[in-house]
Amino acid sequence: MTNTPLILKEISKDEAISFIRQYHYSKILPRLCKYFLGIFSEEKLLGVVELGWGTQPLQTIRKLFPDSSLQTTDYLEIGKMCFLPEMNQTNYFGSQALSALIKWLKEHTDCHFLYTLADGIEGKCGYVYQASNFFYCGYFKTSVYRDKQSWEKIHPRSARLLLEENARFEQVEKKHWLSQAFCEYKGIEKINGRMFRYLYPLTKEAKKLLGHTLYRRHYYPKEKNLRFEKRIAYQKYEAISQPTFDKQARIYNTQLF
Repeated sequence: MTNTPLILKEISKDEAISFIRQYHYSKILPRLCKYFLGIFSEEKLLGVVELGWGTQPLQTIRKLFPDSSLQTTDYLEIGKMCFLPEMNQTNYFGSQALSALIKWLKEHTDCHFLYTLADGIEGKCGYVYQASNFFYCGYFKTSVYRDKQSWEKIHPRSARLLLEENARFEQVEKKHWLSQAFCEYKGIEKINGRMFRYLYPLTKEAKKLLGHTLYRRHYYPKEKNLRFEKRIAYQKYEAISQPTFDKQARIYNTQLF
């Protein structure tokens, strides 16, 4: 562990975004951001955490606790978390940073839960959350697109212009997913994988709620639980090995924050 305690404090959005775009594998940020936190040791910025919510904040917490009246304000989600490269080379810094984050949340918010996802399409099972004793809350299938020429990873929420073009291509009013015919025309692949859910209780009430669920610690996914598949025809997929992406390609991901 670092010789001095880690300190978390709010930093400017611009500073956080600059750090994230330099060191995080995904350059697209969530829209619903509440906190941008810097992880410091002796005034040196070692990492950044963005906290907020995903695209469906209320639905997320209600899916986790369908019989409760929990609201969006009862949790925060780690949208982005990244460190300096030398910190990633250690076996401890991620857990140390999460410990400091949990402490900060308990002191500065009234949230009951810290929620996060491990991106299985990137080969991530969430080992840093497992090491930090998070509760595992199952997985769901997720989809991304990949440009065949540039190998750019295109998240569905970044595909608005493509969806509009797809609608014109098929002469329909609106599209929610890129069709197979349009993808073949554009040279784009649709790839499915898994997202793994993790939850950490921040209050006594949260621990009590978790006691009434099937969510558990220690029963965690491993690499054998990763799945990848590519669409090869309408509603037809084939299993593939872990896909690779060019993280620097920015043909379709042109978010300006």
